Amino acid sequence: MQVGVCVHFNDMETMPEKLAAVRDNGFSSCQILSWPKEGLWTAENAAELKKLLAEYGVVPSAFWCGLAGPAVWNFTEGPKTLGLVPPEYREMRIQNLCDGGDFAALLGITDVITHMGFIPENPNDPEFIPFCDAVRTVAEHLQKNGQWVLFETGQETPVTMIRCFETVGMDNLGVNLDTANLILYGRANPVDALDVFGKYVRNLHAKDGFYPTNGTSLGREVRLGDGKVDFEGVLKGLHALGYDGAVTIEREISGEQQNIDIRHAKEYLEAIIARLDA
Repeated sequence: MQVGVCVHFNDMETMPEKLAAVRDNGFSSCQILSWPKEGLWTAENAAELKKLLAEYGVVPSAFWCGLAGPAVWNFTEGPKTLGLVPPEYREMRIQNLCDGGDFAALLGITDVITHMGFIPENPNDPEFIPFCDAVRTVAEHLQKNGQWVLFETGQETPVTMIRCFETVGMDNLGVNLDTANLILYGRANPVDALDVFGKYVRNLHAKDGFYPTNGTSLGREVRLGDGKVDFEGVLKGLHALGYDGAVTIEREISGEQQNIDIRHAKEYLEAIIARLDA
């Protein structure tokens, strides 16, 4: 397993500085996170970004694709705004994912990640099948590029995610395991969740946090090792499953404290991985 870090791609101008920071902090792996923006996901930008990645010695493990339209990260507005679940944004967001996948393909990236939203837990919900049809449309498009669609964990239970995979029926669906999100959304313990979807994990957000304490707001994200995630258990479970992919640090704060916490996370995770490999 190789420890990497998230890098936000919002424009070309700031990428040299961001990739230099990735390299200088000792990383050679990253996930690229990007939201749709006019003129951003172009062939010209892909060619320039590919050169920069090679220049700074950073290999992208996945492309995290944001979706246009409103996004409210809580339990009340989230079900109406996030992912492919809200019908009014579905067609636009299918196109976002297809466009993001095509851009990622130009970079040589095979794994395309997004939050699919609060997938209905009831398989008889009238929106469940249309949602699965939308996922299939994206998966079929990305399959032509030789790519995978990865669901980032959090808003759905692990069983609901697997039910969706079974209903969609494509063999290029996988999981980006966000270790904290399962806890922040109160959906599962990430160690136990591996029993449900472990064989589908193709990438990982190493993040920590606490369970929700009310019915409106997500739990609180914290520095790795300070929350409820059992990273030893998660990485041991993935190791047993034969996972040898990226372990990508995500710390959702800003400023110098983010950099401090990322450096701490790198040391924390590499120590665990070294024990597993011993």
